[in-house]
Amino acid sequence: MWNLPNILTLLRIVLIPVFVVVFYLDSVWVPYAAAAVFGAAALTDWLDGYLARKWNQTSPLGAFLDPVADKLMVAVALVVLLQADPRVLIALPVMVIIGREITVSALREWMAEIGARATVAVSTLGKIKTTAQMISIVVLILRDSVFGPWTYGLGVVLLYVAALLTLWSMMLYLASAWPSLSGQTDPSDSRQSK
Repeated sequence: MWNLPNILTLLRIVLIPVFVVVFYLDSVWVPYAAAAVFGAAALTDWLDGYLARKWNQTSPLGAFLDPVADKLMVAVALVVLLQADPRVLIALPVMVIIGREITVSALREWMAEIGARATVAVSTLGKIKTTAQMISIVVLILRDSVFGPWTYGLGVVLLYVAALLTLWSMMLYLASAWPSLSGQTDPSDSRQSK
């Protein structure tokens, strides 16, 4: 249970409050430090999954903690970014991304209860969506610290791209689950879980 992939996942959870504390410090280096902490957490997201598959160290604990850590990390970062820039421009994609995560989590839980969890398994598009979110958040954290004022604008554009990918992947999940949601298939039919 306490293998390196699971330890990296736990590290990602531990880095969340560290990120928040660093984000609210008052110093010129804060954007760089906060972006570095968030970037390190995002890197563990990729690394723990890669190592778990490569070393065949998947576990029930890891399967549970990994998506929880991802959603916590993204949601917390988006909330602090929205608090730092409370405009509709930022609120809309934040609302879409967090709302999607809640919706898809609930959908996966319900599909698991009826034995059709594989129908809403993580897709390649979901991984692309996650990558787009991570990059957009890092750029937004940096604000205009790196290449000037246009950096933040780029971050906002990337956040909207991530929000669109988020909506698209949610629609695909809902389409996959629609036969069960609409009662068109019998959830107790064992063929649905294959």
